[in-house]
Amino acid sequence: MDHLLYGCAYYDEYMPYERLDKDLAMMKKAGINVIRIAESTWSTEEPEDGVFDFSHVTKVLEACEREKINVIIGTPTYAIPAWMAKKYPDIMVTDKSGRRPYGARQIMDITHHAYRFYCERIIRKLMEVVKDYSCVIGFQLDNETKHFGTSSENVQQAFVSWIKKQYQGDIERFNHDFGLDYWSNRINSWEQFPSVRGTINGSLGCAFEQFQRSLVTEFLMWQRSIVQEYLREDQFVTHNFDFAWKGHSYGVQPDVDHPSASKALTIAGCDIYHPSQDDLTGKEISFCGDMTRSLKKDNYLVIETEAQGFPEWTPYSGQLKLQAFSHLASGADSVMYWHWHSIHNACETYWKGILSHDLQENAIYREVSQIGKSFEALSDKLIHLKKTNQAAIMVSNEALTALNWFQIPGGKTSYNDIVRWIYDALYEQNIECDIIWTDETNLDAYKVIFVPALYSAPKEVFERLSAFAANGGTLVATFKTGFTDEHVKVNCDRQPAGLSECMGAWYDRFTAPKNVGLSGETFGLSKDELQVQDFMELVEPAGAKVLAFYDHYMWKEYAAVTKNSWGKGTCYYIACKTSSAYIKKLTASIVKEAGLWGWKQEIAFPVIIKEGVNQEGKKIRYLFNYSGKEQSVKLPKEASKVSRVLKEEGAVLKKDRLTLAPWGFVVEEV
Repeated sequence: MDHLLYGCAYYDEYMPYERLDKDLAMMKKAGINVIRIAESTWSTEEPEDGVFDFSHVTKVLEACEREKINVIIGTPTYAIPAWMAKKYPDIMVTDKSGRRPYGARQIMDITHHAYRFYCERIIRKLMEVVKDYSCVIGFQLDNETKHFGTSSENVQQAFVSWIKKQYQGDIERFNHDFGLDYWSNRINSWEQFPSVRGTINGSLGCAFEQFQRSLVTEFLMWQRSIVQEYLREDQFVTHNFDFAWKGHSYGVQPDVDHPSASKALTIAGCDIYHPSQDDLTGKEISFCGDMTRSLKKDNYLVIETEAQGFPEWTPYSGQLKLQAFSHLASGADSVMYWHWHSIHNACETYWKGILSHDLQENAIYREVSQIGKSFEALSDKLIHLKKTNQAAIMVSNEALTALNWFQIPGGKTSYNDIVRWIYDALYEQNIECDIIWTDETNLDAYKVIFVPALYSAPKEVFERLSAFAANGGTLVATFKTGFTDEHVKVNCDRQPAGLSECMGAWYDRFTAPKNVGLSGETFGLSKDELQVQDFMELVEPAGAKVLAFYDHYMWKEYAAVTKNSWGKGTCYYIACKTSSAYIKKLTASIVKEAGLWGWKQEIAFPVIIKEGVNQEGKKIRYLFNYSGKEQSVKLPKEASKVSRVLKEEGAVLKKDRLTLAPWGFVVEEV
């Protein structure tokens, strides 16, 4: 791509009356240069088994050819037609609750032979129709693909074969590694392998979920192989990964191994949804963007984000602009809304698009138009922003799954809560970071690596982390790290297993805190801000310096936070969940000592600063005000002198003081 993509999903099939030409004229007026079509409408494209009708698709493509609007074609495989479910009832996914009824999307078994037959046929038919249109710039494989809990008999048998291959048929080693002697779960022949749907063995349950994630990777790779046969050199292949959901995009997706699945793509894509109005913080835009950028260590596409969305997300004036440029600041090369128009029926009636139900120009459309003009004018400066971060957070699908099985007492704190606890603390202090996974080998690219709750991992991962610190890095691990091996079998070594030596500390007991605070290094925080939350490990130093003890009459001799010199580097262990105020102070002190603290970190949330280098080799700096109040910040000399202000929305720079209006921002070329 040589320009920023700005657009939306468009469904001519959903429109209440014919208005394609008017819609495209409105899009062009708004600066929209790309639409995504076709992924949602299999039943329109194949109304009967073997009967095809791509007239809606070709009508839109022909119009886009005339109007010079780019198109991304989605393979329409995530929502199956009713006739297919009627003809092959066992295509419907069987999960822990049984066979799912037809009606919703994404309720099929992605491994089913008949489903695959029909998928390949519709993809090939569609590709034959669209391959010669010059406006088609890329293809999206499926849509927010996951395994949908598939656990039918054929999936169970495939899992057994997967395990047998891993163990080369050695059933004794398998029984040992998974601890299957417990409660007589042992198997003495592969034919005895029971359904995993009812297992009480967390090791087996976690392995099955890992296998289910591998089905997603295989499915997307399989679709890529078909699309590849029709692909031109100037076209890309993408997919719109989504994330764990907590009323909005939130954390690591439990049902997809994003790094593995992204190998099917030439450019990673994502769907990012987030709170708005007074709850708009930019955290989800930043976290999900950093995660997607880190998949291929390159720029990515925002394929879906909200224009209006839920009623409670109807944005304040100026927020759409702030959000759009925030995506670019994380390295996105596109911003695309779901969707162009608000749908007039079915379950997403109140998930509103750019246009409301009257399909007329409105305040949202007018702000979209302003963004479109800015994107067009600044595309050469803002596209392909490259980011080099010296801090990283290591995440793991396997740790996430294991902590779902073995929850922190009370069930209040999840794996993603711990990841976001660390990430949000960095974000609010303008410490930019990458998201890395446990198979990352180039750890020396970073000065600081944070490891939140890495509950389950092979010993080789902890050896690499220990070596990273010994070579001069700063390693920061939290509670629930190193507890089990890759089979979710508790390690017999002192905890945190694999890291106790480099941490210079260990524990063998843990508890749920009641009226426990922190003493020692308290950073001048209040008593409420020093309260320990949800979980604590009773750590004993073995050479480490104790930065914080537990403030409790029975637990006061135990360490809550330790620091240890290891080789040329430093290791920190955080043994409990602290308040957000405390973790911010602690991470600030760690980052300062690691040499990553500068003027940007002196300016804290709600003013967010992001930087990168554009394709011309110039530094681009974004300064955002994520609040409904005016913010005024003092800038040092090196920041108050810029070569060019590229874009400003409610920003005033006088001498060394920058004033940002509510939800305002400025983009500078440094």
